[in-house]
Amino acid sequence: MSGWQEFPNLNLSAAALLMMLQGLFVVIIIPGVDRWSKRFFIAFFAFLALCAGAYLTDVLVSRDPGLALAERVAVYLESLLSSILMPMLTVYLLHCCHEDWRTSALFRIVMALWIVYFTLLNITQFTTFIYYITPDNKYFRGPWYPLLLVPPVAIMLVNLVGVVHRRSKLSQKYFRAFLIYLLVPMAAMLIQMLVYGLLFIGIGMAISALLMFGIILSDQMEQYLCQQREIAHQRASIMVLQMRPHFIHNTMTSIYFLCEQDPKKAQRVTMDFNTYLRKNFTAIVSEEPIPFSEELEHTKAYLAVEQAQFEDRLFVEYDTPHTTFRLPPLTLQPIVENAVKHGMDPDSEPLRIAIRTRSTDSGSIILVEDNGPGFEPADDHAPHIALVNIQERLEMMCGGRLTILPREGGGTVVKVTIP
Repeated sequence: MSGWQEFPNLNLSAAALLMMLQGLFVVIIIPGVDRWSKRFFIAFFAFLALCAGAYLTDVLVSRDPGLALAERVAVYLESLLSSILMPMLTVYLLHCCHEDWRTSALFRIVMALWIVYFTLLNITQFTTFIYYITPDNKYFRGPWYPLLLVPPVAIMLVNLVGVVHRRSKLSQKYFRAFLIYLLVPMAAMLIQMLVYGLLFIGIGMAISALLMFGIILSDQMEQYLCQQREIAHQRASIMVLQMRPHFIHNTMTSIYFLCEQDPKKAQRVTMDFNTYLRKNFTAIVSEEPIPFSEELEHTKAYLAVEQAQFEDRLFVEYDTPHTTFRLPPLTLQPIVENAVKHGMDPDSEPLRIAIRTRSTDSGSIILVEDNGPGFEPADDHAPHIALVNIQERLEMMCGGRLTILPREGGGTVVKVTIP
């Protein structure tokens, strides 16, 4: 590296390192990015930061004749780390297209080319045909240097073909983001071949990575906002399903007669009904998962109102030792209400409902069991629509899952898993 090249290279590599560290920081703290993409970009920017650090080390040690070994290690690392980013991009592309990278022909081709590059890079350390560093710390390209560039260029072209081929599976923003990340480094590599000594590839990769992340982030933020609107819509839908006029009418009628027959019980039912209504209205404006204890209080208030009406026709068992977790509002209460409305039959035995919680290595489990007639999947009555809404909100808000199972001896078990 000549003297006039050292200053611009120092600035280019330092700028690339700073940009990658900023990108890594933004990925870690920003909300609205899905879990898989967050993990990918954390690893992606970490590798890019290490690569930029290797470029910076290369610049700092290249003029010192006594640091030939450090220069050799720095050049090897910058070449190796930058190449790892290419298969990573392939994996992310396949993930965005909902394809399994482990069985993908595209990934296998890319890995085959990367293994060729990795082999050439390691052979280079023992020959002078591709590039070499003299004992006095001078870097030279050998006659076969272009051979080392063939695999990475081929990987970029294969990825480019893969992106274009899958454009129908990608949103417009994702398609544009992948094109930018592939085309900008290819242009930087071409300039690097024509202008020997300046580190255009490093800064090109940094800029293209930030541009790709910015475009993908804007797309995911749009999806996140749409998801939040959908969650609000689902909560409102459940509220409409639950606030049935006949339930309010029956409750108020029961309270009316209790005022004369049993004033203390009337007071108690009024407070339970008030708690039930207050929790319902609070759930409408709640945008985040709430403590299970709050949802359990809501459920108990609802069941207390129902038990006041049905008396010896409804029995409830609580087995909830595990309460230190959060869940979307209006999760447990609608499930229990669904069990009451489907299970209460004056011609059958009394309805028994059990609410249980368990803690597992993978998260928390809620079980709602009843001895009613059982769940009919084809039934499209409102309470069943509520279960569908609960399932959708569980997935959107916390990656949870709702499972409906037959109960041994008759009835239904609804299982909610919170990771």
